[in-house]
Amino acid sequence: MNLIDGNQIASTIIAELKAEVSAINGRKPCIALIRVGEDPASVSYVRKKEKTAAEIGIESRIILPPETISHAELTRIVSDLNADDTVDGILIQSPMPKQIDELLIFRGIAPEKDVDGLGTMNLGKVAQDDDTGFVSCTPAGIMALLARSHVDLKGKHVVVIGRSLLVGKPIALLALQKKAGANGTVTICHSGTSNLAAITRQADVLIAAIGRPDYVTADMVKPGVVIIDVGVNRVPDTTRKSGYRLTGDVDFSTVSKLASQITPVPGGVGPMTVAMLMRNTVKAHRQRTVNPG
Repeated sequence: MNLIDGNQIASTIIAELKAEVSAINGRKPCIALIRVGEDPASVSYVRKKEKTAAEIGIESRIILPPETISHAELTRIVSDLNADDTVDGILIQSPMPKQIDELLIFRGIAPEKDVDGLGTMNLGKVAQDDDTGFVSCTPAGIMALLARSHVDLKGKHVVVIGRSLLVGKPIALLALQKKAGANGTVTICHSGTSNLAAITRQADVLIAAIGRPDYVTADMVKPGVVIIDVGVNRVPDTTRKSGYRLTGDVDFSTVSKLASQITPVPGGVGPMTVAMLMRNTVKAHRQRTVNPG
């Protein structure tokens, strides 16, 4: 079994981006990071994104509206950033407070600045195999992990557990694309799937993204499978100072014995998400510099 080291691969990508940004003459790439409220996980995620941007040489603007902000006021902030020529990418940290319609906010980001890839235009470009768009960061990270671990999806049966807008749907579309590294045969499973284990046992590559701790067990996979575990779940653990431990959607202790390659949790998909956000921001700057307006 080979461990797919997301930390190491993300570090390599960040070093590549740092070299690219240092070679830019003139204005450096800039990302606006919007965090509404003080959700502890969101605070941590945005801080990590800000730190990584600084390491690469990307300017980050942190915008912190109060949790009470109205949908109209947040829309106005996004609109102002859309019109700001010195901002290349816009990310709004999810989850947002209940008075905000997240989908409408994502749709309101200018497609050429939608570096989180969750707007209608960029999701559509994934379906059209159009590389000018921005791929949602976690699915983009999964594809990079596979490519840099020498896993070619061509002719392989890729089974995705989960159909979220954030991971399940876009990773299925990416695995299907008619291009190098993709060309997989894809099955999407979800809460309405019958005989789930019978399908997952057929997988050459299994991508688990359902948010259920240790859900995928050894009897659900075949020997030699490649496992990408997207889940990050907090499980109570009285032996830890924090009172919990992080675990994925896959029972690592048993499944890793059968897998040819597997991502750990933490240290697998997670670090890649931030690296891909930065890659999208540099790409946005490049495309807007070459094709201004």
